[in-house]
Amino acid sequence: MKAPTKQPRKKANGHVPVAESDTDRWNLRLYVAGQTPRSLTAFKNLKDICEEYLKGKYHIEVVDLMENPRLARGDQILAIPTLVRKLPQPIRKIIGDLSNTERVLVGLDIQPR
Repeated sequence: MKAPTKQPRKKANGHVPVAESDTDRWNLRLYVAGQTPRSLTAFKNLKDICEEYLKGKYHIEVVDLMENPRLARGDQILAIPTLVRKLPQPIRKIIGDLSNTERVLVGLDIQPR
């Protein structure tokens, strides 16, 4: 007799949190310009999304382009704030304060289109 496999629990919105799946660690880089309200909002929104959907499986690196503007060249940053998903591959970018949760989930491939 085959033992039943444990199915990940779905959230109230029907999405399965990635932390309960087989996805490896997520490396995210948020480019900001100082401690502006828009930058702070982007970080808070990203942190909230990660805690809900990627709990225990993510690392956020914040790059302040006011302190080190040359770092923008590596990821071809043209606007800020910009979120770059480094891992899992492929690299994805989302521009803005990340307030549209559904757009961020789709953009990061956490939720299907």
